[in-house]
Amino acid sequence: MKIHKLKVVQRVAYKVTTKRKHSDSVADNLVNMAFDPKQPNTVWAGDVTYLRTREGWCYLAIVMDLHSRKIIGWHISKNMTTELVLKAMQMAINLRQPRSGLIFHSDRGAQYTSKRFRNLLKQNAIKASMSGKGACWDNAVVERFFGSLKYEWLLKVIHLTRESMKIDVQKYIRYYNHDRLHTTLEDLTPVAYEKRNLKVSNFS
Repeated sequence: MKIHKLKVVQRVAYKVTTKRKHSDSVADNLVNMAFDPKQPNTVWAGDVTYLRTREGWCYLAIVMDLHSRKIIGWHISKNMTTELVLKAMQMAINLRQPRSGLIFHSDRGAQYTSKRFRNLLKQNAIKASMSGKGACWDNAVVERFFGSLKYEWLLKVIHLTRESMKIDVQKYIRYYNHDRLHTTLEDLTPVAYEKRNLKVSNFS
């Protein structure tokens, strides 16, 4: 880095975006930082992050398949409500039509511990898994995606409106899924990794 005159841009410290209500239930950590399931639609993970625009804050919820790191569900809104994570999860369910036994991992935020979200998981035979209290590393892969979005794509970009932010986030998710190479995926994109593994499984 010194030879090429590169400088490090320090990330902003991790900030908790959701807090659980004491009346809501918390699930056990079934994932326990095992972020590399061998098959798709066995472990999904999700979280919420905040994004700044000149109109004010907006919030992004995503659902990732940990097998390929592919973003399979997302929703963005000016309000950080249960509806935000419900819509992201419903998109993923509609796209993937998972079999029973799928695990969904998240933090302990009020949106994920809410009765409405737990009912959605139950209706689709999805098991809830949750990080330890304040342990962002328990969901490190999703946090890494948010870091890439903010520091590879949105850094120094000023969005005047929430709508322009939504459009830009959508572009990044497409880039992330279809074009961005991942060292953990043997230098393939999430889409290419899934396609390759599907061909291998069909011939095995």
